[in-house]
Amino acid sequence: MNLNINGQAQELADGLTLAGLLEQLALPADRVAVEHNRAIVPRDRFATTPLTDGDTLEIVRFVGGG
Repeated sequence: MNLNINGQAQELADGLTLAGLLEQLALPADRVAVEHNRAIVPRDRFATTPLTDGDTLEIVRFVGGG
């Protein structure tokens, strides 16, 4: 399937959930915010949010520091 992630086209295997995508991208689910097709996805729904061809995602990582 083709996804648009942070403005870049990516081709990934069919059948992924949002949690599976974050795992493939090596992004910790507790340190990101995700917008899926213009809607913010609550963290507790990452595992149950299916991704389909043509979806658009914006993934923002939280970074600490001082």
